[in-house]
Order: sequence, then structure tokens, then C-alpha cells
Amino acid sequence: MNTSVDRKDFLKMAASAGLGLSIKGPVALWGKKSENIEMRLGIIGLDTSHSIAFTEALNDPNVNSDLAGFPVVAAYPKGSLTIESSYSRIPKYTEQVQDLGVEIVDSIDELLEKVDAVLLETNDGNRHLEQVLPVFKSGTPVFIDKPIAGSLEDAIAIFDASERYGIPTFCSSSLRYMENAQAIRKGEKIGKVTGADTYSPATLEKSHPDLYWYGIHGVETLFTVMGTGCESITRVHTEDTDVVVGTWEDGRIGTFRGRRSGNHSYGGTAFGEEGEAQVGPYTGYRPLLVEIIKFFRTGVPPVSKEEILEIYTFMEAADESKRRGGLEVSMEEVFEKAAG
Repeated sequence: MNTSVDRKDFLKMAASAGLGLSIKGPVALWGKKSENIEMRLGIIGLDTSHSIAFTEALNDPNVNSDLAGFPVVAAYPKGSLTIESSYSRIPKYTEQVQDLGVEIVDSIDELLEKVDAVLLETNDGNRHLEQVLPVFKSGTPVFIDKPIAGSLEDAIAIFDASERYGIPTFCSSSLRYMENAQAIRKGEKIGKVTGADTYSPATLEKSHPDLYWYGIHGVETLFTVMGTGCESITRVHTEDTDVVVGTWEDGRIGTFRGRRSGNHSYGGTAFGEEGEAQVGPYTGYRPLLVEIIKFFRTGVPPVSKEEILEIYTFMEAADESKRRGGLEVSMEEVFEKAAG
């Protein structure tokens, strides 16, 4: 995946493909020094608390320098259309972002006329492919909030489109940027990671693969500390709990525990050559938002396409293992089936 876009190269590519696209916003600015870049942000989907939290942080008149110059100026509220727990929040969240100085628009096309980069926040991953395509076509970089899609097939299609239009993107849970998780990933806590056990809430939503809806947080934490290379998984499922065991290509084992009862907390333990370390604690959205703004400044996604797709393959494979009564499932088999 291209992680940096040269304006002239993109124009040539667009012209040869007959796309007739206009290049604007950060794509045209990435040749400048990143600290000088400022841009207007737009939100798609006011059906999640993330929309409010991000806007409050970015539109704060006393915003710190690492987030300064990236105000949310416009929002298209229509996110989820069929998930009641999400779309019922749109009226309240619309009022809240208006109070923060955000203009409400009637379409994605209208939004794109007013902004330089997009936060795709729609809670329903099944709408993400449909909603991100006009963003790519307009030449506008976009962060896609979790889940990246409502199926592995759509996740693959989103990255195919990102590459086709030469517009980078990424998706991440805020749990990825817990301080300890990042220190473990970089080898600063316990040396080389030899295994890990993580946990998070795992509320189910029938329109999505089981772990896409909320288990994504703990699964992404697992991959943050373990890295890529998972070859196969098995899943044990009960009404209140899921346990997914992954075997990595080098023989390491990582487990995710998804909880639907008791305390809804996040965390885990990583095991390394130099000891053990707690993955948490979770301290909120801000570290992720800092990474999003870095991405908008530079055009370089902080998480690779390969890692994101492996995470969603892991969760899709967990559903396949459930269908097979807990039998081991090959990650390669699941990905190839989704890729067609």
C-alpha cells in the first residue's frame, strides 16, 4: 500500500484512469513542512460518542499544539440506518456538535466541498465501503473508525479502493495506543514478546461478525503487542464469554477473552523474554487522535494495511471456528475465501 502520495503522480494516475478527480486539502499540502499544515476536518456519522469526543478535543480553544489547527467544521449526521442503539443517538449528538461550532450538511458530497480530511465515524461498519468511496474519489484522506467494515470482503474492498485512488487510510481502536501496549510493541518493557493474553467487552451485534462490534478492542490490543503472523485460531463460545486462541507462525500463542458479563474493562498481560507486563491501563481517546492528526499531516498511516486485514481475518476466522464447533481454522483459508 502506498503510504505517501505525490501530487503530480496522483494527477497522472487519475487522468490515465479517466477519473477526472480534483486534488485538494492535505494531499496537495504534504510536500510542505508538516508543522505548517492546517486543515478543516469533516465527520461522517453522528451515531457514536467518538464524534463528540473528537470534536470536543479538536475544537477546544485551548487545544494543545499536537492537535491544533485541525478543527471539525462540518458533519454529515447519517450513520447507522438499521441499528437502533446507534441511530437513536443521532439527534442528540447532532445538537452537541452544533453547539461546538460544527455545520450540519445534507450529503457527503456537500461535506467534501467544505473540508480537507474526513473522520468516518459511522458506527455501522456495513456502511463504510459505501460512504468512503466518494471520499477517496474526491482525493480526500480519511480515517475510518472501528470496525473498518461489516465484513472481511468489504475491508479488502476498502483497501483496494484506497490504492486505486491513491488516497491513504487506516483504521484503529484507541486501545492500540495505550502507553504500555506501545512500549511492549517497541521492545521497551519485556524484550521480545513470546505470548499475550488480552481481554475486553465483546457485546454482539447481529449485523456484524461477532467480534467486529466490540471485541475488536481486545483483539487489536493482542495484535498490537504480538504483531502479525497469526496462522490459525480456535474459538470457545458461550453466552457470556468468548475465548479465541491464535497460533503464530513462529509458535507463539496469543489469546483473546471477550466478556459479556461482569466488569466491562480492558487490558491483558504480555509475556516476554525479559519478564511480563500489563498491557493497560486504558486512558481514553487522545493518543489515537494524536496519531490521526499525524496521519493527516503526513499522509503516512501509522498502521499497515496488512496488519489491519490480519486483525479482521482473525475475527472472521473466529466466526468460522464457532460455526465448526470450535475446530481450528486456517487464517489463510478465511482470507482467500473473502478475497475471492
